[in-house]
Amino acid sequence: MEMELKIHDFEGPLDLLLHLIKESKMDIMDIEIESITKQYVSFIEQQERMNLDVSSEYLVLAAELLEIKSKMLLPNHKEEEMVEEEDPREDLVRRLLEYQAYQDITKLLQEKESLRKEIYTKSPSDVHMYMDENTEIHCDVTLDDLIDAFQKYYQRKLESRPLNTKITMKELSVSKRRMEIKKLLKEKGKISFFELFPVVSKEYIVVTFLAILEMAKNQELKITQKSTFDDIVCEVIS
Repeated sequence: MEMELKIHDFEGPLDLLLHLIKESKMDIMDIEIESITKQYVSFIEQQERMNLDVSSEYLVLAAELLEIKSKMLLPNHKEEEMVEEEDPREDLVRRLLEYQAYQDITKLLQEKESLRKEIYTKSPSDVHMYMDENTEIHCDVTLDDLIDAFQKYYQRKLESRPLNTKITMKELSVSKRRMEIKKLLKEKGKISFFELFPVVSKEYIVVTFLAILEMAKNQELKITQKSTFDDIVCEVIS
């Protein structure tokens, strides 16, 4: 059963015309103006018979199609003079191509909107309310210094990482990593900050970094750096 289309199924006259062209499998660059005009006018008349309101913009395009059709039916008296006349369909084709481009962009944006709806984000939280004013991190370096050193170290590790690596899944936790660092410091007394990152994976590095910060906050280790470009040293607090 053929689907019955109504005027409100379309966003405007160009949308209707483009639909008819696609349904007729015409080349948009070479519209069969007589056939497409007949289909368009027939559709408008059908809507009026159904007592549906047809906005003036649809009637304007119908008049334009009839005008183009009449121009193409007129004999070309300049043909003998080999003068190339402008195709009456040219302006209509340009508008249809522009409209189709807008439709394609709209469809792409709608797809991206649908994908974006599947992504959930959370705005940054203010953690100051959870901080104890009397708590101090036992460090001779700032948090910015640690982050800067951490980023440079991670980048060097990525650049020197072998092309063929075997990745194994391992459960990571800050508390477990703290215990490992405590054991290491107990054995060595002091260790380079960078030696605490033997595994080059984002998860491992983040967990280790958080464990170091937590230990420094709890005064379980001391972080020192003699001068700006010297090594950062972590040592157990006696």
